[in-house]
Amino acid sequence: MAKILVIHGPNLNLLGTREPDVYGKVTIGEINSDLKKAAKSRGVEIEIKQSNHEGEIVDLIGKAPADKTGAILINPAAYTHTSVAIRDAIAASRVPAVEVHLSNIYAREEFRHTSLIAPVAKGQVSGFGKTSYLLGLEAAIELIKK
Repeated sequence: MAKILVIHGPNLNLLGTREPDVYGKVTIGEINSDLKKAAKSRGVEIEIKQSNHEGEIVDLIGKAPADKTGAILINPAAYTHTSVAIRDAIAASRVPAVEVHLSNIYAREEFRHTSLIAPVAKGQVSGFGKTSYLLGLEAAIELIKK
């Protein structure tokens, strides 16, 4: 069975109460539940992790090849714009990654317009709220099939 690692970055544990005008009222639990249902219906195993710590995210990505992970679905959150370490971990792992964001990062503050992750990801989905994750999951499944 194909396996996808889902990584939620910093502050995403606060979804539902954190800036609902930007991120909506969806909780991380609701996102995870929908991802599990979608993965199950497609016959895909998913492992879901959330961390506020850059090094922990780097470690998760680094272990992905040994864990037989077929693809990574990642919302690096604020680390999108700052983390060379996460970018390098994705590149080094050689596991295809799909970057997702709830909000449209290109319609927000200018510092959010640059993703350090995008150049090493297979693609990016942003701006569709919870649906960004579901679209990203579909893309990750397609990458595993190739």
